[in-house]
Amino acid sequence: METVSRNKAFGGTQGVYRHESAETGTPMTFAVYVPDHAPGTKLPVLWYLSGLTCTHANVMEKGEYRRACAEHGVVFIAPDTSARGDGVPDDEAYDFGQGAGFYVDATQEPWAKTFRMRSYIERELPALVAAEFPVDMSRQGITGHSMGGHGALTIALRSAGRFRSVSAFAPIVSPMNCPWGEKALGGYLGQGKDGDRSAWRQYDACALIEDGARLPHLLVDQGTADSFLEEQLQTHLLDEACRNVDMRAQIRMQEGYDHSYFFISTFMADHIAWHAERLSW
Repeated sequence: METVSRNKAFGGTQGVYRHESAETGTPMTFAVYVPDHAPGTKLPVLWYLSGLTCTHANVMEKGEYRRACAEHGVVFIAPDTSARGDGVPDDEAYDFGQGAGFYVDATQEPWAKTFRMRSYIERELPALVAAEFPVDMSRQGITGHSMGGHGALTIALRSAGRFRSVSAFAPIVSPMNCPWGEKALGGYLGQGKDGDRSAWRQYDACALIEDGARLPHLLVDQGTADSFLEEQLQTHLLDEACRNVDMRAQIRMQEGYDHSYFFISTFMADHIAWHAERLSW
């Protein structure tokens, strides 16, 4: 693991690191904030998955999470959104290819070799983090924004018992039913015989809940002035899915907020405190 940068912030350390990923076959960069702590102490972990076009840097520079993480003693980890580089397939559109990995393991060419963000986030990066940082992997939470909110929800729903707390900012809640998701899942996973989309269900939060997956704690914030709300995000589908199975969820519609980091940074400290409460035992 290579250290790209390290900066002191709120008594702790904001680092950026790079390593050679076995899953993607490329170098991968990620950010980790570690609060000040007593030697030998293991701290709870909050994973943050970013949205379309983002890298680890977006939330690191605009997310305003460090003060709250320092206050609550929570390690904050922000991976990249896809493999990158000259040898990595790409697409001219912003919503597909590099920067738009959708946290899936692609099965279609030319994406299958390097677009393996599901396995990278679920297995490879956690193993590296556990080996290199002062973390208590029995106390993990996960959150994310937009495409990353989709990733946080689906990874948590598939990983029963791993996460004590799950939240999201303006998540894509049902990729099977929106243009972003149909393009991404169709391109990365393909369609089965006669247009069968059953392989897509493991990457759709609403479908996973319908199929029996559950979360112990869920918090979602969604801005009412978000231009993507009606066509792409469709928060009401998640609300309906949770209500249909009596799964406890706090879904808050925040009046006047859009899809940007102005929205995310406003509620970031609230989310971190919410996670910290559930990661404290």
